[in-house]
Amino acid sequence: MWLVWTIGVVGYALSVTNRTSLSSVGVDAAVRFDADASALSLFAVIQLAVYGGMQIPVGLMLDRFGARPIITAGMLLMAAGQFVMAFADDLAVGILARVLIGAGDAAVFPSVLRLIATWFPERRAPFLVQMTGILGQTGQIVSIIPLAALLHATSWSVAFGSLAGLGLLFAALVFAMIRNHPPGRTQDVSVDTETGAIRVVTSAADLREGFVESWGHPATRLAFWSHFTTPFAGTAFVMLWGFPFLTAGEGLTPPVASLVVTAFVVFGMVAGPVIGALSSRHPMRRSMMLVLPTVAFQALAWLVVIVWPGPAPIWLLFVLAFALSTGGPASMIAFDHARTYNPSHRLSTATGIVNGGGFIAGLLAILFIGLAMDAQGAGSPDTYSLEAFRIAFLTQFPLWGLGAAFIIYERHRTRVHLGMTQPRAKRRDRDTGPDRDTGPDADASPDADAAPDADPDA
Repeated sequence: MWLVWTIGVVGYALSVTNRTSLSSVGVDAAVRFDADASALSLFAVIQLAVYGGMQIPVGLMLDRFGARPIITAGMLLMAAGQFVMAFADDLAVGILARVLIGAGDAAVFPSVLRLIATWFPERRAPFLVQMTGILGQTGQIVSIIPLAALLHATSWSVAFGSLAGLGLLFAALVFAMIRNHPPGRTQDVSVDTETGAIRVVTSAADLREGFVESWGHPATRLAFWSHFTTPFAGTAFVMLWGFPFLTAGEGLTPPVASLVVTAFVVFGMVAGPVIGALSSRHPMRRSMMLVLPTVAFQALAWLVVIVWPGPAPIWLLFVLAFALSTGGPASMIAFDHARTYNPSHRLSTATGIVNGGGFIAGLLAILFIGLAMDAQGAGSPDTYSLEAFRIAFLTQFPLWGLGAAFIIYERHRTRVHLGMTQPRAKRRDRDTGPDRDTGPDADASPDADAAPDADPDA
């Protein structure tokens, strides 16, 4: 079983490499495709849109065919996408390549989660899911350093053709070594080794009543906005705009810029277990103690970098990388909300809704930055400037503000829904109530923190 998981984790790391393969070669891509900033943004925006849109179809196919053929198909799609990218010199063809990569990438992580659920006891699943996410992020390091070095030492076609070849080899390995479930089982089931309970593992989402019911629960909306608000700045930074900002904007050499982006990945791997442990230890204060402070930390770090007179010192850029790295681990708290407060029969629907929040915010952030660069006349690598990047990155702040406002609002709605907070009285009720100052709840604040034995984050 450990061999199956190891192959799955390496496969996920390879999918992350494919996903972020433009992170350190964005300037090269802009030159190759003669693309302005908004057109360059389309590579990442469309890729993320396809990834998000494929989540439900992938779940349906997993239920029907199992993990082995779906991972294999995902690897083949990513290999095809990188092969097309290797020889593309037209923007439309390049976008087609990213569509294929996004579709293939979408198949891998849910399939690995299916393997964990069917091959391992339920009590081990949370730890293995967390480790899969952490170890999979090493794929970003491959896209940041070795891929960029190979491209600059050889050519665009060789670099992306090599990724295509690696995808083909790994597709063959997955098909040869992975099985949908352990020997002796005829379907995908998980086993609780402590109680002996057996349940069928499913991924499919109910697209009708399930969606309405899931979205109707305020905890699902709280989870959606938590996932919307926390990771998008790091996504925009590592997928496309971080490396051009560091080199063309801040004036760092490519090796030093690669070190900063690599630090983002490493910091995220370190922060993940810490935030996970704090979330488990303080489940009653997750939104106020972890989610919103993480958002504030990212916004503050970006604000300091933006207003710093002249190029920011290298230590400050590492602080920025650390701040942005906390967004990914903090976003995983959203799935705790969805898992805790949705019944099992609609858990996949709720998870899909929540997962969509981060990708919507990520593609909006990437697109807005590109549009802002073009609006300033800094749409091509030879016109990139530090001032243009500073103004462009300000477009992230409305997304943070929108998301934070909805987190606070839906947190209160969730507490009311679960009976932990009294709903706010309507103004006319407050004005006409004869005992409004002496009632039993007169001294209670509807936004007060819950008692120690209650969970305000629902």
